Amino acid sequence: MADVVETTGKTVEAALAAALAQLGTTEDKVSYEVLAQPSNGFLGLIGVKPARIRVTCKPVDPAQPAAVEVEKVQQDQPQTAQSDSDERPAAVDAAAQISRAEKFLRDVFAAMRINLTLNCSETEEGTVFNLVGEDLGILIGKHGQTLDSLQYLTNLAANRGISDGRVRIIIDIENYRSRREETLTRLAGHLAEKACRIGDEVHLEPMNRHERKIIHMALQDNRRVTTFSAGDEPRRYVVIAPKRRRSRKRDYERFDEE
Repeated sequence: MADVVETTGKTVEAALAAALAQLGTTEDKVSYEVLAQPSNGFLGLIGVKPARIRVTCKPVDPAQPAAVEVEKVQQDQPQTAQSDSDERPAAVDAAAQISRAEKFLRDVFAAMRINLTLNCSETEEGTVFNLVGEDLGILIGKHGQTLDSLQYLTNLAANRGISDGRVRIIIDIENYRSRREETLTRLAGHLAEKACRIGDEVHLEPMNRHERKIIHMALQDNRRVTTFSAGDEPRRYVVIAPKRRRSRKRDYERFDEE
């Protein structure tokens, strides 16, 4: 049996219980040192860190019967099993997951002291929370990056501890996403014309996967251009290429004639 062990847990008490079970002893027979305090991170989702402790067995007192220790260990075992079963996540239905998402959003906005209205609706793509209020640009960020991050965290909160039956939460702000889609669709058309005019590829700025998909979909029926993605995340971008490219040789010949 090891005299010294290091264990982790959600709390110092949980880490100590794990150490006692591993050592097969009781709390009065050990001393422990807290190596790291637990951290709940951002709303219990990002940056969560467990408690970590070092537990050392105290010197054995020869005068104390060993049978007492054995009896206490046997008594502790059912309690440990019960504790493990208590930590198993209960089944969560879709309605509860959506409630989780709403609570998460309200907690975030309360912490940021932002007053807004949450409008919830169901679509084929998932459950949409449309945020309505004043001066919400801070929640959108450049090209919706902050909004996408908020949506990612909300989905983590809604689906925490769930492997099957996960819900999809979409966060929008005063229909920003539909307006952004219209902007990208128009941009795709303009840049396709440019690619055909110059007879060469046009590279768009880096976009997330959803926005790249909008560009691809906008030009999928265009017979004059083709699109593909290039680069590595998070700076992956769309390339619009004309199907008929300008001949470099002809350009050089034209330049020589001039």
